[in-house]
Amino acid sequence: MASAVKDTRPGYGQLLRTPGAWTFLLPGFLARQPFAMLTIGIVLLVESTTGSYGAAGTVSAATGVSMALFAPQSGKLADRFGQRAVLIPGVLVHVAGVAALITLALAHAPLWALFAVAVPTGASTPQVGPMVRARWAARLGGSPLMPTAAAFESVTDEFTFVVGPVLATALCTGIHPAAGLIAEAALTLAGGLLFASQRRSQPPVHRAQADGRPRASALSVPGVRVLIAAFLGIGAVFGGMQVSLTAFTQDIGQPGINGVLYGIFASGNMLAGIACGTIAWKVGPRRRLLVAYGLLALATTPLWTVTAVPLLGAVGLIVGLCIAPALITGYTLVESLVPAGARTEAFTWLTGAVALGQAAAATASGQLADRFGPNSGFLVPLAGTVLALAVLLTLRAHLVPRSSTKIVGAADRAGAGSATDSVAGSSSGGREQEPNEAPDEAAESVGSVTV
Repeated sequence: MASAVKDTRPGYGQLLRTPGAWTFLLPGFLARQPFAMLTIGIVLLVESTTGSYGAAGTVSAATGVSMALFAPQSGKLADRFGQRAVLIPGVLVHVAGVAALITLALAHAPLWALFAVAVPTGASTPQVGPMVRARWAARLGGSPLMPTAAAFESVTDEFTFVVGPVLATALCTGIHPAAGLIAEAALTLAGGLLFASQRRSQPPVHRAQADGRPRASALSVPGVRVLIAAFLGIGAVFGGMQVSLTAFTQDIGQPGINGVLYGIFASGNMLAGIACGTIAWKVGPRRRLLVAYGLLALATTPLWTVTAVPLLGAVGLIVGLCIAPALITGYTLVESLVPAGARTEAFTWLTGAVALGQAAAATASGQLADRFGPNSGFLVPLAGTVLALAVLLTLRAHLVPRSSTKIVGAADRAGAGSATDSVAGSSSGGREQEPNEAPDEAAESVGSVTV
């Protein structure tokens, strides 16, 4: 699909003037709020009924793992049958799952029963963020506005992580331990159905390749697998921060400031995201990702040593500032690495990786907090980012965009709707990208924005 916006003066103003953008942005914003409330809502409810951060973290982890495993399948179905067909039943199952989880937790049901309900609850979590990103990609094609759209979506995600945890914490601590999850279910129902009703902005359905064969998974693109490792590390930061901040504020007798501290952390992410969308990058996205991730690993290093609330807020802010550039660059690379027919699936793989990393980190941080004290949980974000950085450095060659991949069919290579081809053509004078071209030159041709 040709770009719907002139490729002049890329920026937020130009992005938001994209025809039809507001029809999916506003419902999408409402529908993605619950994503930031689910994990912290489960942690606060289960901890209040069991008295254990370890139990709370593991139930939350069960939700996150099932979300991570089922999200890519949801994305693949959305690519093939349309977002509405996947979203509506998912919303209804998720609301029912949350209701059952609240009922069992308040009834002091055994832990295995909470796990059994947490699985369908996480699996049915609406993947609104990836769906919004797929709508941007369908609207913009190979436009230079795509990195700006990725930045805008990162800012939107992080704004939800400013509002969501604060709202969930305030409801759980000020009204009732289950109030956060009740609000999450209500927002999921209202926002999800409203977003699903916006049919005109849905990406085209891609059921099969031109020769009739089913499309292979986005996971067959090596660069997507590398990005999954990176996003697992980012998820480790989110999960480790949520559980560790909760344990820390409970330990010092100030549980009410948990949401504030996490909001400061998310605010740093949001502010960095805003800045990233306004910068005319002269460095390729692969190099930007490596630098941003290195800074993130460095920023998480002192977390476990901090015992003062103001200092912890300051360090959390710095960690947040380092997350956004890595997230934005990763999502931008997906648009150039993956053809349109598998793009929603690719976005959900990354979102699922964040959820899986968050779940594993929540479990590990909860266990560490129970056994060795609240500060020990902050070691998890450090370990997760260091391991992911090692993978990125080792496999960075796979992050170079190519003019074709294993899952691009004949229609993708020939059609104007292929964002990968339109980017390659515009950046190399209409020729295909040669495999032996310098990696950063290839990355730069796709990722730079001229303002």
